[in-house]
Amino acid sequence: MTDPDLVLPPELVPHDGRFGSGPSKVRDEAVAALAAAAHGFLGTSHRRDGVKSVVARIRAGLADLFALPDGYEVLLGLGGSTTFWDAAAFGLIETKSTHLVLGEFSSKFAAVVRDAPHLEAPLVCETPPGELVHPPDAITGDVYAYPHNETSTGVMVPVHRPADGDALVVVDATSAAGGMRVDARAFDVYYFAPQKCFASDGGLWFALCSPAAIARIERIRASKRWVPSSLDLAIALENSRLDQTYNTPALATLFLFDQQLQWMLGGGGLEFTAGRCDASAAIVYGWADGHDHATPFVKDDAARSRVTATIDFDSRVDAAALASALRANGIVDVEPYRKLGRNQLRVALFPAIDPDDVATLTRAIDFLLERVSR
Repeated sequence: MTDPDLVLPPELVPHDGRFGSGPSKVRDEAVAALAAAAHGFLGTSHRRDGVKSVVARIRAGLADLFALPDGYEVLLGLGGSTTFWDAAAFGLIETKSTHLVLGEFSSKFAAVVRDAPHLEAPLVCETPPGELVHPPDAITGDVYAYPHNETSTGVMVPVHRPADGDALVVVDATSAAGGMRVDARAFDVYYFAPQKCFASDGGLWFALCSPAAIARIERIRASKRWVPSSLDLAIALENSRLDQTYNTPALATLFLFDQQLQWMLGGGGLEFTAGRCDASAAIVYGWADGHDHATPFVKDDAARSRVTATIDFDSRVDAAALASALRANGIVDVEPYRKLGRNQLRVALFPAIDPDDVATLTRAIDFLLERVSR
């Protein structure tokens, strides 16, 4: 039974208490639309018009949302961003890559490449968690990989090209895409899964690819390198051009993704969605900056994520107990990333999350802090 002293008054309960960094909040309107369309969509062939038209609308919508230059293409496949790391090791890196590592997820991609027997050992440039990233003076190899937003720590990296060389710029945008501004001319591959800013479920990857990236995929295919079919980016390219996937996708995920994407475009595109995230970030960081017991984990404001905020608490606060009290009140998934090991809360600020709910969350935390502080 919930301690009555830890029950939030109604005015301190957000309209929607989902603040998880993935899977993220899915808008009620999108779920209702899926339910209404279920009999004509769910359980149908992904190679028929009913589903292919949704994939086509997603591909066109992403090209619009990100203002993709001529020649850029939208690829998709099964498995999420974790699977895309494997696909990139087979289908984008020819011999060697350079990786910026600033947390758990950027380290995992580097580890995939390090273990690949057909590739040279990558150059790994590691920054301590929570700190501003300083790109290396020189890039080694034919791929330069880094995250736009490191989901585990709440550090963002400006999307940029190296000053010299022609390495493909391959950006992990899993938690950033759709919530942070980006100039497509600064990347060759911008890949992500739909369970964060795009308010859908996981299990798919999407990649926005430049002409140089497409040429690389085709050149590796022509080299006869062995690639498992499920990880073959050349096969993904062929099927994406047909508005389908190589094997059966999760139809509900596609539908919810399309619903969120059309909501984004209808609201004004990337400036609209990034603006919502900026507003939420200003609320939570402003609150933490002026707090007696809390402080942003990322000290440099220029590196603070606009989509995942990490907030440290001093020793007088048991953040785990605080998160449990919030969960008991229907405010869920604000625990820190499990391997970071900090006395911390992590709050998603994705576009579907209402900034007003973020403001209410900060007031709810203050209410509970008076009752759970050590």
